[in-house]
Amino acid sequence: MGGIDKSLLTIRGRTLLRHVADRLGPQCEGLIINANGDPGRFAATGLPIVEDSLSGHLGPLAGILAALEWVSASRPMIEWVASCPSDTPFMPNDLVLKLHEARERLQKPMACASSGSQVHHAVGLWPVRLRHDLRDAIAVEDLRSIRKWTNTRGVAHASWADAPLDPFLNINTSGDLAEAEAAFECYQDA
Repeated sequence: MGGIDKSLLTIRGRTLLRHVADRLGPQCEGLIINANGDPGRFAATGLPIVEDSLSGHLGPLAGILAALEWVSASRPMIEWVASCPSDTPFMPNDLVLKLHEARERLQKPMACASSGSQVHHAVGLWPVRLRHDLRDAIAVEDLRSIRKWTNTRGVAHASWADAPLDPFLNINTSGDLAEAEAAFECYQDA
């Protein structure tokens, strides 16, 4: 997308980040944004901005770690963190519920979303108690893949239909943005 912060792109006059927050917010006790760089670009959201706790821009797994550590320090009564990319504006309204149900049903410590045949590893439910294990996996084992970490620790998959529309459409190109804009009404009802 030409170096533009995708989360600040708009659909129907609202940023992708606002769409994500509006859909995920009612499912959670609170929201935070994991972002590196200038936190001022998100000041209008009023949400806490949490930088990666490990240096080097190590990817989404480091973002999950930052969220788990922030929750442990700032909201110690919360046991679970749900994550989703900020360029995925049509998250299901039952995301957190279905992730918990899948995890409990399959007796796994974590859960990730899937649609069709694709697993969306960054859309997940993470126990705060695994923060030390995750820190070791990243810092000691040099692990960068959410898929590899969850597959070795145990993960359940909660499934959603990907037709007629995939609720996990993420915006990576101008074509994706145009598709989301065109399908907005259908996604709103999902």
